Amino acid sequence: MYFINRESELKFLNQKWSEEKFELIVLYGKRRVGKTELMKQFLKDKSGVYFLADKRDPSSQLAELTEIIGKELKNTLLEKYPAKDWLDLFGILKTQIKDRFILIIDEYPYLTEVDKATGSVFQKAVDEILKDTQIFLVLSGSSISMMENEVLDYASPLYGRRTGDILLKPMTFKNAWKFYPTLDFNQFLEFYAVLGGLPAYISQFDPKVGLIENITQKILTPGLLFNEINFILRTEFREPTNYFDILRVVSNGQRKFSEIVNSVNIPSNQLTTYLQTLENLHLITKEHAVTDNPAKSKKGLYKIQDNFYKFWFRYIYPFKSYLEIGKMESSLQKFNEDHQTNLGKIYEEVALELIWDITSNHPKLFTLEKAGRWWNNNEEIDIVGYNKDQKKILFGECKYTQKPVGMSIYTALQEKAKQVDWQNEDRTEYFILFSKSGFTVEIVDFAQKVENLVLVSGIEEFA
Repeated sequence: MYFINRESELKFLNQKWSEEKFELIVLYGKRRVGKTELMKQFLKDKSGVYFLADKRDPSSQLAELTEIIGKELKNTLLEKYPAKDWLDLFGILKTQIKDRFILIIDEYPYLTEVDKATGSVFQKAVDEILKDTQIFLVLSGSSISMMENEVLDYASPLYGRRTGDILLKPMTFKNAWKFYPTLDFNQFLEFYAVLGGLPAYISQFDPKVGLIENITQKILTPGLLFNEINFILRTEFREPTNYFDILRVVSNGQRKFSEIVNSVNIPSNQLTTYLQTLENLHLITKEHAVTDNPAKSKKGLYKIQDNFYKFWFRYIYPFKSYLEIGKMESSLQKFNEDHQTNLGKIYEEVALELIWDITSNHPKLFTLEKAGRWWNNNEEIDIVGYNKDQKKILFGECKYTQKPVGMSIYTALQEKAKQVDWQNEDRTEYFILFSKSGFTVEIVDFAQKVENLVLVSGIEEFA
């Protein structure tokens, strides 16, 4: 896998490294987001070791880790010395290491699963052994909820000991595109609509062949991507059936709480807990109209956070039995039926992601305070952004069609904007139109004459 982007995270880690004092860095994020690659990139020119924890008994893991450290330090005696416990190991580090040294423990939650006292032991190690050393300790984990509970939460033993933390998020469209620099905007949008922003998935496709061939060879054929989501969810949940059902119906467009509860065999009072768990794991998110107060709004819609999860639940999960014997026709037919509509939705999401860069660099527009989608009853607007202090509001529409966008789209957006209840008596309105296929001569001429309308073809120039 290529190592792409993550400049801000590496800069943060290297800044901490340069301070030459004890550090406890917490790095967490969902599986396949690139934590291991980031850690190895940080470690590659420094003294230190990387250790992947698992669910074996602690003595076996301590013996293995002590051996790894002994080899790194070229200490043959230490290689053969099995540390008695974690405090013994950290004591060894204190006596044997006088210069900067990195110890990365990946999948730290596995240690706490095996021994519930691990957090308290690490707390004691930090307070009594490590705090005056130059050791750079990194605790990493893919279970977001467990990392928060065991390390970050106020009630956890290690609370207040960390000197920094990174929640590693999926790559943006802009950065994911760097995996495929030979593809134009529309070609990569098709890849991104399927693969999403997790590096382990982004890197799987071959840019030399078309979308359908990639899907056929890399996803619908049993292998890594074919089995991936099933494996991850069964690892995360002891009883995954209800979670599968929820993700399935949300992927298929049933996004209201009432629609979900009517489609799964889960009582409404229990469904809330399941949904909250999926939110905590960053598998789904609850979206609110941008002008609504999330604490008071009852119009929230649930959505799958990652494009590949959505793809898997729409085109693999329902057809898995057929796909396992090589029958792909039904899955591909369903995908082809949905493809253009789905690309339109992904285009909207990418435009919303990039609207911050566009507005901050465009002379006609203003700095946004907040941006998102807006909907009410049967009307919706793809992008609404505003700045309360400046009393300015932006309305945007995205069209991923073969026809150039004309004045009718602009006038329709103006009418919908009247329904948005936000500083109605005292606001300045701006408009932005995104079009895959450009614009008519009429609206281009009009936009040049007014100060509150911006036209964006594709968005390639901003990506």
